Formats: sequence, structure tokens, C-alpha cells
Amino acid sequence: MKNLYFTLLFFGFTIAVSAQDTPKVDDVLIVSSPQAQNYTYIKFPKLNTLTKRGKVANYKSVYGNQVTVAEVSTENDGSVYVILKKKDGSKFFGYLSSVKANYTKAIAAKELRRAD
Repeated sequence: MKNLYFTLLFFGFTIAVSAQDTPKVDDVLIVSSPQAQNYTYIKFPKLNTLTKRGKVANYKSVYGNQVTVAEVSTENDGSVYVILKKKDGSKFFGYLSSVKANYTKAIAAKELRRAD
């Protein structure tokens, strides 16, 4: 009987902790530098596309940018996707007003972090 109580308590605690990690509209996040050369879970344009548009072919202009969550959507497989817009209202790389990101994987890969 004690095991049942401890198991229920553990599951309740686990659900409470995971519920706090869901994003909400107007949450502020910070774009961090990627672990690899490219962003994996934030859908920024490829470097060759930036070069074709006359921009410098690197992502350094987005490091440390504060972004707000404009929209949150959950897929059938449980993945949480967010639409990100820059907090200051300017555009990413001068032409993108918003980008899509896999929230849970981007946070885990440290491409995004919460602004506290």
C-alpha cells in the first residue's frame, strides 16, 4: 500500500514539473549559439540562401537576440512547435519576420533558453 502511495506521488510530481515547461504566447526566449555550425531545431535559412540574398553567411547576427513566442502548436506525436518573432520588431536577417522552432528539442540542445 505504501508503494502505491509513493508511486502516485511520484507521477503527480513528474506531471507537475513537465507542465511548467510548456511555452505560452508572449514568453520571452533568447537565441543561443548552436552546438554545430547550423541550427538544427530552429528553422533559420541555410547559409547559401543568405549569401544569395547578399547577407553575410553566418548566424552571428541572431546570437543573443530576445524573441517572443507568437504561436504554440502541438503535433500528433507530442512535439511542441513555436513561431518566434524578434522582441524589438525587426526582422531576422533583414527579411524574415518569424521563424518556426521545435521548442522541446531546441531547449534541450541549448539553441534556445528562457529569459529569466
